[in-house]
Amino acid sequence: MAVSSSSILSPLHCNFNSNNKNRKNLAFLSANPLHFSISSKPTNTNKASSIILFSYKSGSGLTAEDKKILRERYGFDPNEYISEPKTKRRKEVQRKGKGKEVVAEEEAKPPRTTHQLLQVLGGKAKRKKLLSPKGMDVRPMMEVVKGAAFDILQVAGGCPVSLRPGRWLDLYSGTGSVGIEAISRGCSEVHFVEMDPWVISNVLRPNLEWTGFLDVSVIHPVRVENFLEQADQIVGSNGPFDYISVTPPYTQVDYGNLMAQISESAIVGEDTFIVVEYPLRTDMLDSCGCLVKIKDRRFGRTHLAIYGPKWAQKKRMSEKTLENTV
Repeated sequence: MAVSSSSILSPLHCNFNSNNKNRKNLAFLSANPLHFSISSKPTNTNKASSIILFSYKSGSGLTAEDKKILRERYGFDPNEYISEPKTKRRKEVQRKGKGKEVVAEEEAKPPRTTHQLLQVLGGKAKRKKLLSPKGMDVRPMMEVVKGAAFDILQVAGGCPVSLRPGRWLDLYSGTGSVGIEAISRGCSEVHFVEMDPWVISNVLRPNLEWTGFLDVSVIHPVRVENFLEQADQIVGSNGPFDYISVTPPYTQVDYGNLMAQISESAIVGEDTFIVVEYPLRTDMLDSCGCLVKIKDRRFGRTHLAIYGPKWAQKKRMSEKTLENTV
């Protein structure tokens, strides 16, 4: 092999001349390209000599013994081998790759699971446990709020021990605990509106099967806004609902727009009762269409507003007057 180079920076020209004798030793050169660099090193004769430093691409299959033979073949010290250092770029790529793997692991969400923390408070399914998702994906109505709401509705309807028979619409139903409570206390049919398929299949439907109320339930797997837009078709000949519960995720709705859409839809009638759970510092109107607010209570950071027909408000006012006189 002849090597020529000049004292200035210039391309390196290499000529390989191999005969039959050398062909065996150099057979690997065709499959394993060499990388050369030139450096000067002082000798005892004070004359610079050119040293060829070489390395192979990783994965070429060249063993340490082959490298030693190659260096000896071309007159270099076979025990002196200078490996090419790993480039900074390669390390950066590796670090970036590791970083991406870490980010992917952090972004991966754990599987959703359930637990039994809720229960039916009254009626024929009283004390039956209900499933609810772990975490804050679904926030069921607190039991103290749910119990107070049904107590108010039963008194307002003229039957303190149970609800008057009717149809219930559970908007943003989630676990279905409000609608299930309604069936347990006397409602004949409940419509559940829930858009999350996982909640429907793993929480809502199992709760209805466990309580035995699946046959008197209708599940609507749609957004509440879309349901209200199609209210005329859904209501049909059955007329408005007798009860409606509204328990949305606090930060994802505009209560003013939501209540306006509900009041203008076909789901509300003159004798409908509406239960609304809303957060602190939210202004709720004193009326919802033809209905008036008959109760507004606070439970910590949660408020409960109940709208109903005017006759229910008058009845409640007369009861208060009677209590004050007694």
